[in-house]
Amino acid sequence: MNAICVDDEAQVLKHTVTACQKMRLLDDVRGFTQPREALAWVEDNPVDLALLDIDMPDMSGLELGEKLQRINPKISIIFITAFSQYALDAYSVHPISYLLKPFDQARLRKEIEYALSVRAADKPAHIVAQTFGHFEILVDGKTLDFRRSKSKELLAYLVDRRGAGVTRQDAFAALWEDRLYDISMQKQMDVVIRSLRDTLQKYGIGDLFELKNRNLRILPELIDCDVYRFLEGDEEAVNSYFGEYMSQYTWAIEREAQLSQIQSNRQ
Repeated sequence: MNAICVDDEAQVLKHTVTACQKMRLLDDVRGFTQPREALAWVEDNPVDLALLDIDMPDMSGLELGEKLQRINPKISIIFITAFSQYALDAYSVHPISYLLKPFDQARLRKEIEYALSVRAADKPAHIVAQTFGHFEILVDGKTLDFRRSKSKELLAYLVDRRGAGVTRQDAFAALWEDRLYDISMQKQMDVVIRSLRDTLQKYGIGDLFELKNRNLRILPELIDCDVYRFLEGDEEAVNSYFGEYMSQYTWAIEREAQLSQIQSNRQ
C-alpha cells in the first residue's frame, strides 16, 4: 500500500512522513508541500492512501481530496488539521478519518490500520469460481484458458465436492460416465490430471489442487465461490441463482436440483 502526505508546513510534513514510515504498515510514503506536485505524482503512480492537511494557501486539502478522487476513486483519505471547524466540510469527500493536530502516533497508526482493513475488505478475491450457469474460474479477474476441456471439467467436479477427496476412479466415472476404466483410460485420466496441474501452475495457483493419498481435491478456502456462499445462506448468492448450475456438465444435475429445492424452501 502506497501513501502520500501533503502539508504546506515542511516540519509538520516531515513529522507525518516519518511517523508513517516508522509503522512499517505502508510500502512507500511520499511527502509534498505543494498540492499540485502531489497531484502530478498520483497521475503517474499508484497511491492508495492520502494524508492531507486541510488549511493550505494555494489549494485546500478539501479541493485536493476531490481532485485525487477524480484521478483514483478508490483512494483512501485521512485529513490532518489544527482546525476542528473543517470537520463537517471534510466529510463531503468521504474520508476514512479526520485527525486534529497535534496527533499522537498511536492514533495515526489506528487510522492507517483501519484504512488498510477497509481496502482489504473491498479487494476482490484472488481466485473466483463461478458455478451458476456455466462453470468458469478466474484469477484476478482473468478467465482461465484450459488446453483440455476434461481438465476444466475435472476442476469443476472438484469444486462441486467442496474439498472432499475424490479417487481417480470416481472422478473418471463422473467425467466419462459409462466408459470402462481400463488401462487406456487410466492413462487418459493421468493426462487430464497432469494438464490440470500445468494450467493451475501457469496461472500461479498450483496450490489450489492437491493429490494426497491417491485422492484428488481442491482447497476450498482459497476461492470465492457462488455455490459455497449459497450453501452458507448468503442472501446475495441465493438471490443470484436462477436454476442453472454448471449447466455444461450432466453430473451437476443432482446439485442443481438441491439448490433449486433450497431456494424454493426459503421463499
